[in-house]
This record gives sequence, C-alpha cells and structure tokens, in this order.
Amino acid sequence: MSELEFNVSQVQWAQYRPQLREIRRQVFIMEQNVPRELEWDDKDETALHVIAVDSEGNGIGTGRISNQGQIGRMAVLREWRNRGVGGTMLRKLLWMASQAELPTLYLNAQQSAIPFYRRHGFVPVGDTFIEAGIPHQRMQLRPNSTTAAPST
Repeated sequence: MSELEFNVSQVQWAQYRPQLREIRRQVFIMEQNVPRELEWDDKDETALHVIAVDSEGNGIGTGRISNQGQIGRMAVLREWRNRGVGGTMLRKLLWMASQAELPTLYLNAQQSAIPFYRRHGFVPVGDTFIEAGIPHQRMQLRPNSTTAAPST
C-alpha cells in the first residue's frame, strides 16, 4: 500500500460517531489499555473531528480539537502507522483550528509521540505527567507554525 491510499476529512461527531469510536476503542482501550471511563468524555459533542479512511472507506485514524484549542484523541490503527496518516490528520486539524480562529493550540502527547509533534511545530511545556497510566508531556504550538491547508 502506498501512503496515498487514504484520505482525511473533517466530519461531524453525530454522523461518524460509530467509526470514530471504533478506531479509538481499538487503539486506546484494546491496544493501550486505557480504561473505557477515561476514553469517553463530553468533549466529543462539541469538538471538531477528522477521520482518515482507506481507499475502501474504512476508518483508519481519527483526531479532534476542542473549542479551547486542545488537540487530542489522535489515533491511527497499527497497520497504518508510519505511513503519513497521523501527520496528514494533524495538518488538517491545524488548518481547521486556523479557520475557526481557535486560541493557542496545545495537546498532551504520549511520551513516545513527542518527536512526532515536535516535527509539526509543537514544543514541550512543563514537566511530564501520568495520564491513564501513560507518561505524557504537555506541548504547545510554536508561534508562526504553519496552518496551510493540508493536502489529502
């Protein structure tokens, strides 16, 4: 499979809820053992969401950004990692945030994902902490980072 065999789109939670939840269930609950009660929250209803789908329309990745500018729930199915899906989703979320004129963007990165977010203009802020039993680092988007429309 080539990196171009997927597409990333902004979607509405109400319409795509089953697909978005299934991706997050597989990645966070099943693979990373995040407790169900920590995965599901009330932010999904008001957040902006993206979904990555393969050439057959199957969900392979998702992410969201809250009205407060927090990017989160970035998840890519294992077999699609390191193929550009996460970067494409993040660029789409950054572009959506610029269109919505959201405040300074931030996220809580799993420690293993810090290099990924650094490549996209985020810098660490403060100390590491444990969230859902996983080491995390608060990161903030560096000023003047690109928010150009992503190619999908």
